[in-house]
Amino acid sequence: MDEKKSQNEEQHENEVKPAKKYVRMKPFTLIMLIIVLIISTSGITILALTFGEGKMVEVRTNSSTHPQFQKVLDVYDELDKKYFKEVDEEKLAEGAMEGMINALGDPYSTYMPKEEAKQFSEQISSSFEGIGAEIQEKDGQIVVVSPIKNSPAEKAGIKPNDIIKTVDGKSIVGKTADQAVKLIRGEKGTKVKIEFQRGDSKNLHKITLVRDEIPVETVYASMMKNKVAHIQITSFSEDTYKELLEKLDELEAKGMKGLVLDVRQNPGGRLDVAINIASLFVATGKPVVQVENRDGEKNVASAQDGRKVTVPMTILVDGGSASASEILAGAVNESANVKIIGEKTFGKGTVQTVEDLSDGATLKYTTAKWLTPDGNWIHEKGIKPNVKVKYPSYANLPYIDTTKTLKQGDVSDTVKVAEKMFEALGYTVGTVDGLYDYNTLLAVQAFQQEHDLNVTGTLTGETTTELMNQLRKKIKKDDPQLKKAHSIVVKEAK
Repeated sequence: MDEKKSQNEEQHENEVKPAKKYVRMKPFTLIMLIIVLIISTSGITILALTFGEGKMVEVRTNSSTHPQFQKVLDVYDELDKKYFKEVDEEKLAEGAMEGMINALGDPYSTYMPKEEAKQFSEQISSSFEGIGAEIQEKDGQIVVVSPIKNSPAEKAGIKPNDIIKTVDGKSIVGKTADQAVKLIRGEKGTKVKIEFQRGDSKNLHKITLVRDEIPVETVYASMMKNKVAHIQITSFSEDTYKELLEKLDELEAKGMKGLVLDVRQNPGGRLDVAINIASLFVATGKPVVQVENRDGEKNVASAQDGRKVTVPMTILVDGGSASASEILAGAVNESANVKIIGEKTFGKGTVQTVEDLSDGATLKYTTAKWLTPDGNWIHEKGIKPNVKVKYPSYANLPYIDTTKTLKQGDVSDTVKVAEKMFEALGYTVGTVDGLYDYNTLLAVQAFQQEHDLNVTGTLTGETTTELMNQLRKKIKKDDPQLKKAHSIVVKEAK
């Protein structure tokens, strides 16, 4: 999904007590019954959250309270006896598991067979190969939550809420996020063709991406003017807290007087890491997050004692800020009066647990919902910033396929996009109308000459790649959201 979810490890001890009457079953049927019992009992698990770890208290139910699951076994026995050819027991079992989880209607609950579970384990360890786009299934569509910093997806211009329609020519509409991941990910250096839809446009954009190793580093830092630090957290992984402490050491040694904490395009990750980081900015004992189970019982995680950062600060968010990013933003906003700058966040307000099954498969399911310190549930609503600052319009321009050749006389929406890009970079293209006219030709030639490219007047290959590269640099340089956040910190620091 390349999607990183908050996790709490749990241990289950399942007991099967002898029955008074014995029913003759095939070995596979007995195994299926045990699997059903394990899943049905784990569904009523209660989450007890403490600092840095999640503890699970299991409540068991008697199998007689779930007679409806006998139908699963009845269907298997009927197929095993009468289907016109021999059935694959393993496939039927996998199908039953996947069907049960899909019936929940929860995009964050999934059953992953052994191979997919292995890929997920690699992902949460912050080291995997692919295109670097966090995705989720929503209403039968595969939607991008956020591209990962410095990944092929980000460099290609993939953005939050883009809808991926096909992978290597195969439709992924109706597939689960895990099934989509299986098609999208692959070894470093291999290519994958993707078609995606952006916004309300019905046009599909085609791109070819080269898979790469997704960056392990999750914290980036720099010092801006007036000794205001800019720290960007790209995900909440195992080592993120440690990385952040190291960056803070460096910045404080340089005389940091203010801080802009940036979780834009951050799809989330580990809950315990988010709590640890929030504790750096929230006074000891004040609430960071509330976790509410199915019975409405709430467990409040409060800021831990220890190191504190007390300089004036703001936090940057956007539509790609999800899950743990929203926990951090909500915590510092409501418990430390830190202003949120940018655009409304994604809106993921649930907590998932990952349990490894005996055969190497993994069950990932939602155990609770989380609330902000003030008790707000932001699920599917997001967090609205205190100061709304939009990205510049040119930051949302779609990707141009580098394999396409655009030349004088062409008329298309793609030409119009290119004209907008050149105009944003300061080149004169005349009227932005989608016509590759003489003015567009001159703009392309000027761009090629300035960037030491072969001056042909056509837009393709290296020229298209460099055009989008220069636009990314401009977006980063202009960044009105960061500038606003910086100015607020400077003002508060005086």
